[in-house]
Amino acid sequence: MNFRPIAFLTGLLLTGLALAMTLPAVADLIDGNRNWLVFIAAAGLTLFVGVGLAVSCWQGKGFSISVRETFVLTSVSWTTLAAFAALPFVFADLNLTYTDGFFEAMSGLTTTGATVIVGLDFAAPGLLLWRALLQWIGGVGIVVTAIAVLPALGVGGMQLFRAEALEQNEKVLPRAAQIATGIGGVYLGGTVLVALGYWTVGMTAFDAMTHAMTTIATGGFANYDASFGYYEGVGVEIVGSIGMILGSLPFIAYLKAMRVSPRLAFNDPQSRGFLITCLFVTLFVLAARSWPETDPPHHLIAESAFNVISIMTGTGFATHDFETWGAFATPTFLALMFVGGCAGSTTCSIKIFRFQVLFAAAQSQLRRLARPHRVAPARYAGKALTAETIASVMTFFFLYVTCFVVLAIALSLSGVENGITAISGAASAISNVGPGLGPEIGPSGNYAGLPDASKWILATGMLAGRLELFTVLILLMPRFWRS
Repeated sequence: MNFRPIAFLTGLLLTGLALAMTLPAVADLIDGNRNWLVFIAAAGLTLFVGVGLAVSCWQGKGFSISVRETFVLTSVSWTTLAAFAALPFVFADLNLTYTDGFFEAMSGLTTTGATVIVGLDFAAPGLLLWRALLQWIGGVGIVVTAIAVLPALGVGGMQLFRAEALEQNEKVLPRAAQIATGIGGVYLGGTVLVALGYWTVGMTAFDAMTHAMTTIATGGFANYDASFGYYEGVGVEIVGSIGMILGSLPFIAYLKAMRVSPRLAFNDPQSRGFLITCLFVTLFVLAARSWPETDPPHHLIAESAFNVISIMTGTGFATHDFETWGAFATPTFLALMFVGGCAGSTTCSIKIFRFQVLFAAAQSQLRRLARPHRVAPARYAGKALTAETIASVMTFFFLYVTCFVVLAIALSLSGVENGITAISGAASAISNVGPGLGPEIGPSGNYAGLPDASKWILATGMLAGRLELFTVLILLMPRFWRS
C-alpha cells in the first residue's frame, strides 16, 4: 500500500481547513473579539502541517490511488481534519479539554450536532461561525463521498447508485473531482436559498447564514442553548423543515433536474419513500399529541413536522422537549433515529433505500414460497437486484445493529449509568443525530457531563456511522493490510 498519496491528499485537505479558519477570525476581528487570535494560531499550525504533508509527499501529476488506499484515505482524512478542527475550541476561553474539542469537531464534521458547549447565547461570533462551517464542510464532504466514492467501493448496497457516480475501478479521484464541482454549486445554492428564507421570517443576517449552513447539511448545531426553541412563531419551523428536506434528497437528482427535467428530482423510489415516511410519522405524532394541547392547530402541525423531520434526517434541531409529548414519544423518536434520508444526501443513519431493498427482497422470497416454480426477482427502481447487492444491504443491517449494541454496552462500561442515556447516546452517535433521550443528553440537555471515555466512544461511533461502517471497520481486519 502506497501511503504517499494518502498523506498528500490529507495535507491538501488540512490546507483547505486552515484557510477556512480565517473566516471566523475575520468575524471576531470585525466584532472586536480577541478570539481572532485563537483562529489565527490554529490556522497557522494546521497550515504548517498541511503544506508540509502536501509538499513532502507530492508525486507529480497523474498519480493514482487504489480502492484499498481509498478506504484508508477516507477514514484517515476525516479523523485528521477533526483532530485539527478541534484546536480553536481548545485554544478559546471555553474551558474545554482536548477531548471536548475533538468531540465537538467530530460532531461538527460528521454533521451529528451533539455539543459539549454551554452558554452558546453569549459565545463569540467566530466560534458560532466555526461550528456552522464545520457542519457545512462535513455536509458537502459526505455528499461527494456518498456519490463518488462509496458506490465504487460497494459499501452497504451503495453500488446501486454506481451508474450515477462512478464505474468500479482503481482510480476514483478524477471523476470524484468532476462530481464535486456540480454538487458544490447545488449545495451553495441551497444554502443561500435557506438563508434568505430564515432572514425573511425574522432571523438576523448572521443567524440566518449560520443556521442555513447547518440546516442544508442536516447538522444541527444552533447558535443558542435552546436550539430553535429560541425563536417564536411557525415561520422558522416551516423554513427549517423545507431546508432539512432539501438536504435529505439525493443531490445527484438536483443535477438531473437542472440538466434534463425538474420532474426527475422526485422520480426515484427513495425520494418518494422518504417524503411519504415523513408525512406518515408526522400525522401519527400529531394525532397522538393534538387532543390535550391548547395551541393553535397550525402551530401543532409545524412543530410536530419540524421535530419529526429533524430527528429522522439526523439534523437534531429541537423546538420543544418532545419527551414531554407522552409515553409514545420516547420509542417513536428513538426509532426515527435509525431511519435517515436518501443515499447521496447529507443525511445519515440506515437510509430509506436499504429498507426498500429489504422489503423488495422479502416480498420476492414470499412470492417464491407461494409459487416455487415462479421467477420473481427482487426489484428496485424497476431493475432486478443482484444477490451481491441484497447481501451487502443485509450485511450492513447486521453490522449496524451490532455496532449499536457494542456502543451502548461500551458507554455503560465507561461510566454512563442511565440506561436510556447509553442506548439513545449510542443510537444518536452511530446515526449522527445529535440529541439523545433522557434528562442528560435529551433535547434540552447536552453531552458536557459525560465522562471523557464516553466522549471518545461516541466520537468513534460518529465517524463509523458517517462513513457507512464498512469504510472504518474494514481497517480493523488484518487481511486488509496484507499484500
